[in-house]
Amino acid sequence: MHALTITADGPGIAELPDPLPTGSELLVDGLLLGICGTDRGLIARGPERPPGDQRHLVLGHESLGRVRQAPPGSRFAPGDLVTALVRRPDPVPCSACAAGELDLCDNGLFLERGIRGQDGYGAERYLVDEQYAVPVGRLGLLGVLIEPASIVAKVWERIDGSVRRTTGRALIFGAGPIGLLAALLARHRDYDVHVVDQVDGGPKVDQTTALGATYHRGSDDLAGVFDAVVECSGAFTAAAVNFLSHGGAACYVAHANQNAPDRQGRNDRLDTGALSGIMVRGNQAIFGIHSSGPAHFTAARQELEATDPAWLRGLITRISSLQDFRSALAVGPEVIKTVVRLSDDLDDADIQHRPVGRID
Repeated sequence: MHALTITADGPGIAELPDPLPTGSELLVDGLLLGICGTDRGLIARGPERPPGDQRHLVLGHESLGRVRQAPPGSRFAPGDLVTALVRRPDPVPCSACAAGELDLCDNGLFLERGIRGQDGYGAERYLVDEQYAVPVGRLGLLGVLIEPASIVAKVWERIDGSVRRTTGRALIFGAGPIGLLAALLARHRDYDVHVVDQVDGGPKVDQTTALGATYHRGSDDLAGVFDAVVECSGAFTAAAVNFLSHGGAACYVAHANQNAPDRQGRNDRLDTGALSGIMVRGNQAIFGIHSSGPAHFTAARQELEATDPAWLRGLITRISSLQDFRSALAVGPEVIKTVVRLSDDLDDADIQHRPVGRID
């Protein structure tokens, strides 16, 4: 089988042995692989921690596959579409991992499929232990969006538990896939949503306005305050807290070099004394999010199932074949989400236009 791998020498397509399931493992045919900034960073730096004594790491953590083989008594059957969790518990394990909260690992010894210590899902076939497999329900091929949406589901879980709604307004920095999914979940919560990015037009603006949200090119024209602020860009990090209402909550999904100026030329350093003053005087909550757990995958699927499939398809602006994976790494104002097609059984029209549902 073929797989997208990275080594210290760079990325490439490797031919690897077919995986053989044992015990509770599902054998899965890869269909789609979502590409994000984490993948691009790994390709630029090389694998942080290949599995065992391997030189290579199979890339990919945003998965969508079809079960080929399931063990007896499994809750899955051949033909089912699945995605899968990214994290695996550390070998100790810490108290969080032992409780199933893999995203809150205390000692940092966790593994992550396609990122750190375990091969990912960027292959024509791969294995998934059943306990980490997630059914995609009626999302069908759009189930490839569940993993990024799980990050955003965790964001709103935290905000929902912290914010005191006074203005009914939410501010999202960044109109990439995470930012737009954050805006989607804000609309599901009936916020008046405002999205900030740097582009003048194109699919990012179109997707924003299709939600009924307001798009801003840069933050200079923003007025008033917001109950919820989600920073997904890494470009407005210091500015984000200045837009919080009293009792509001801000979540940082992206971060930037603390000493670097942001895209509008402002220095990104924020004095900790000033920050604590803002938080204390305003009764505000400010926190960060990294990774997600099983409950967030379930919540993400439910949020996506409640969304117009046409809008979700609009997030996928580029589709690349496995052999042409380098085209999936490009970024620009016209790119929101890129996916890699792992199976010759699919073509671009399947991904963009096929009615949602199970593939038989």
